[in-house]
Amino acid sequence: MLKIYQTIGDELHEVESIAGKGLWIELINPTESEIRQVAEATNLLPEFLKAALDEEERPRIETDEGQVLIVINIPFSRGDNGEYNYDTMPLGIVINDNVVVTVCLRDNPLSAELHSLRVARSIHTQKKTRFLLQILFYNAALFLKYLRLIDRKSNEIERVLHGSTKNEELIRLLNLGKSLTYFTTSLRSNEIVLEKLLKSKLVKVGDEDAQVTSRILKMYEEDEDLLEDVITENKQAIEMAEVYSSILAGTMDAFATIISNNQNTVMKFLASVTIIMALPTMVASFYGMNVALPFQRSPFAFLGTLVFSGLLVAGATYMMRKRKMM
Repeated sequence: MLKIYQTIGDELHEVESIAGKGLWIELINPTESEIRQVAEATNLLPEFLKAALDEEERPRIETDEGQVLIVINIPFSRGDNGEYNYDTMPLGIVINDNVVVTVCLRDNPLSAELHSLRVARSIHTQKKTRFLLQILFYNAALFLKYLRLIDRKSNEIERVLHGSTKNEELIRLLNLGKSLTYFTTSLRSNEIVLEKLLKSKLVKVGDEDAQVTSRILKMYEEDEDLLEDVITENKQAIEMAEVYSSILAGTMDAFATIISNNQNTVMKFLASVTIIMALPTMVASFYGMNVALPFQRSPFAFLGTLVFSGLLVAGATYMMRKRKMM
């Protein structure tokens, strides 16, 4: 999918023409023809446009022929409902003097956030550095949002686990733990990219990559403040992910023991019930023998057997409850 946007006035509008300056070109799971079309119209390297289409691509900054490639990891919900599974995927941002191109394998919540009315009004596609930093900021905020969701879901699962004897809740916690691991790894990789952006302001003699980056991504004072905010948000997300991972690991260990204890309690109760139910069966078996038995000719023999069995059951139940065996 290929879409082209441009800020006209203070509004973000979708446009038809790919020619021009100050454009944001969005590629979602693009075809070869779409990549070729964008590469020819913008003079961007096809390999830069294809970089984020590899699910295993790592976050990095690369420059070549007067253009900058920035790859970051973004979070998303995996599965039909995405309730307990979260993952990350690469997002490529390719920038030259004229355009900003974002490339991703699928529709993602970051794209939806950028298109939301609240955010779209603050986007100016002509300001490439500001737009890039806004993408990074809302990506870090999206990580924080998902981390809060994970914490809320883990608390819900914990409440269910208190009386559970099944493994379903533990499996859900395991999925959340995996999601936190993915998030922590991705956030640390994104942090390296942010640090390189911060250092690109300090151009060293002979550092061609830094020169290209600083020329294309000109940073003003407001941009530097926004970059610092992005770094702060990213660090906060890293700390939250690590804390939640530690809590979740301890919770899983504790509740694995709780589930085992719950199963033991159930088995103890069932064993007690089996013993109690065996008492009237034993009485009935004795009085079912084909031999002379006390009171066998009495009209109250059957009633007496029932009463005696009931007394045995009541007595056994009282003794087991007194000894906390059931």
